[in-house]
Amino acid sequence: MKLRKGIKEMVAEAEAAIETMTVDQVKTALDDPGVQLVDIRDVRELWRDGGIPGAFHAPRGMLEFWVDPESPYHKDLFASGKKFVFFCAGGMRSALAAKTVHDMGLAPVAHMAGGFGAWVKAGGLVEKKEPPPPKPKAA
Repeated sequence: MKLRKGIKEMVAEAEAAIETMTVDQVKTALDDPGVQLVDIRDVRELWRDGGIPGAFHAPRGMLEFWVDPESPYHKDLFASGKKFVFFCAGGMRSALAAKTVHDMGLAPVAHMAGGFGAWVKAGGLVEKKEPPPPKPKAA
C-alpha cells in the first residue's frame, strides 16, 4: 500500500510552515523569560533519558487538549503568551506538533532541530526525571 503522504513529506511541510531552531539558538533562548521549552516525548522516554531543565512536559497525545482553552484539559501555561519551543527525541514529532498547534492558533511556536538527541550531543544540560512512587494498594 502506498500512502498519499508519508512522514518525511509531512515533516518537511511542517518545517516549511514553522520556525526550526538549532540547539545553540535554543540554548540562547533559554535566558529569555518569554520562551518556554515543551517536551512532547512519552513519559517513559523522560524517565529513561532525563529532560532539559525548565522544560514543560506535555505528552504528544494530550498536546492539542492542553493547548485548546475550551478543552476541559486546558493548561494555563499555553495561554501565557510565551514563545513555545517544542522538542521530542529526534525532531520529527516536534515539527508535526508545532505545526498542529500553530494551525490551532498558538503563536509564536518553533521546534528544535534534532530534538533531545541533538541537545545531549551538543552538551546541553540534562536532569534526571524520576517516575512517581507507586500508589499504595487499597486494603
